[in-house]
Amino acid sequence: MEDEAESSDFGDLYIDVRYKEQRVLSDKLVMFLPDIEPSHIHFKEWEIRKRSSQRLVNYLKEKDKPLNILEIGCGNGWLSSKLLAIKHSKVTGMDVNVPEILQAKRVFKNDDLEFIHGSFNPGMFLKEKFDVIVFAASIQYFQSVKDILDSVFSCLNTNGEIHIIDTNFYKQDEVANATKRTKEYYEMLGYPEMATHYFHHSIVDLQPFNYKILFNPKSLINRIGKKDPFYWVVVKN
Repeated sequence: MEDEAESSDFGDLYIDVRYKEQRVLSDKLVMFLPDIEPSHIHFKEWEIRKRSSQRLVNYLKEKDKPLNILEIGCGNGWLSSKLLAIKHSKVTGMDVNVPEILQAKRVFKNDDLEFIHGSFNPGMFLKEKFDVIVFAASIQYFQSVKDILDSVFSCLNTNGEIHIIDTNFYKQDEVANATKRTKEYYEMLGYPEMATHYFHHSIVDLQPFNYKILFNPKSLINRIGKKDPFYWVVVKN
C-alpha cells in the first residue's frame, strides 16, 4: 500500500482536482446525497449513483442480519451513511482526502458510523474483521486489482464479500485508449500528474478471484433502459 507521504501527496492532489471539477459540495448538499437538484452540473452522475447505491443497500438488506462494513475511498461519506440502512450494522469509511473526511465527520453523526483518514493497510484492522468491504468509485486509484483485493481479503470474515460499484471495467483492447483519454482529460484540466494515479482495469483482472457480476452495463435490458455505465461486482473468499 502507499506509504504515508505518498498517501498525503495523492490526497492533496485529488482534492484539488475535485474542486476543479466542482465535485466538492457544501455540507447542506452532502447531507442529502445522492439526491441533488437537477440544475447541478453532476446531476446525471448522481442519478446513476443513486440507482447503484440502492441496489447495493437492497442486496445487503436481504442478508437480514447486522453487518460490519468497511468502505474504502468513502470521500464525503454519503454512501457509508446510506449503508446504515442495514439494521444494527456498523460502518467504517476511510479515505486519504482530508477535507471530505472532516466533512463526513461533521455531517454524518451516528454511533454506528466511523470515519478514518488514511490509505488502506490491513495492519490497521488486526483486531477487526468485516462482513462487507465496498469500493465505490475508488478501485481505479489502486494500480493492481489483484494486490488490493489480496490485501483486503485478510480483513474479511468467513463468507465475507467485497463489492465494487461505480467504476469502469474495460475490455483488454480498450485499456490503451481509455488511458490515453484520461491523460488528455487531466492535461486539459491542468493536473496532468493525476493521470499517474488513475488506473484502467479489465474484467480479466478479476479472473484469479471468485467473483460474480451482479449488474452488467452491457446487458440488453440496461442498454435499452437507464444505461447505467458501471459494473457491479461481488468478490467472495
